[in-house]
Amino acid sequence: MAQIERPRGGDPTILVVEDDASIRDVIATALRHHGYAVSECRSGHDGLHAALTSPYALVVLDVMLPTIDGFEVCRRLRGAGRQTPVLFLSARGETADRVHGFVNGGDDYLVKPFSVDELILRVASILRRTSPLGGNAQLRVGDLVLDRAACEVRRGEAMIDLSPTEFALLDYLMVNTGIVVSKVQILANVWPDDFTGSDNVVELYIGYLRRKVDAERSPLIHTRRGLGYLLREVSR
Repeated sequence: MAQIERPRGGDPTILVVEDDASIRDVIATALRHHGYAVSECRSGHDGLHAALTSPYALVVLDVMLPTIDGFEVCRRLRGAGRQTPVLFLSARGETADRVHGFVNGGDDYLVKPFSVDELILRVASILRRTSPLGGNAQLRVGDLVLDRAACEVRRGEAMIDLSPTEFALLDYLMVNTGIVVSKVQILANVWPDDFTGSDNVVELYIGYLRRKVDAERSPLIHTRRGLGYLLREVSR
């Protein structure tokens, strides 16, 4: 049976269609650990039905599935006018297989066996490419305001001067207010795709932000050891 978790609000909800229970569990656990809601299906038929009836942010789709294979699932989705991004998973890594996946409407193709870190990076990259800039031109958390149009940040009456990377990092934290985001998610959503440095750069820039945003004020930026960072309004 499919394990369906209906999309809520603006939270990214990902549909995982994989018939191997152990692989499906690893993928779902990793995605939930990184802040995504997850629905699970184990057959092509169930996956197609779920993707046609709910607005998922992304479908992680195995190619070799019972009832309908992943390529056909994606082809039928596109035929029905659904543009939900699709990340194919397959043990078949030949160029012809990859091309076939893209021809049938896939957005990315990951060959098994794969690392969980690479999966999370690809998921984040697809969502960044395919999601429209959401929300208002201004983001507000407590007395912290980020104005996207003017590229300005202020806390209370004080203007805060940020570098472009600091601004992008704060924007990402504010969009995900109250949600723990990992270093992997931050790198995938703030730094360019060709960045090859260490994830220690995230700690460095979090430190920069804290000194500017939280200096001599109640802290908004918090660390969850071993998990990541979150921005939230101070409880009164």
